[in-house]
Amino acid sequence: MAKIKGAVVVDVERCKGCNLCVVACPLDVLELQPREVNNRGYHFAYMKNHEKCIGCQSCALVCPDGCISVYRIQEN
Repeated sequence: MAKIKGAVVVDVERCKGCNLCVVACPLDVLELQPREVNNRGYHFAYMKNHEKCIGCQSCALVCPDGCISVYRIQEN
């Protein structure tokens, strides 16, 4: 049986660091960047635990700015 892995891509410059995606993630994959900020001065979301992501899209569904894309990859 193939295993499904997920990948989250955040448009860093559009992210305003609202933290909704971090809270919505059931597997603690996302986190706000603690030190870096984007061009608008916001701490942006990033994948801190790549290996845990299952591609459930919970983060993308709650993002008010639509700056998250989720991809699902099938591994054999």
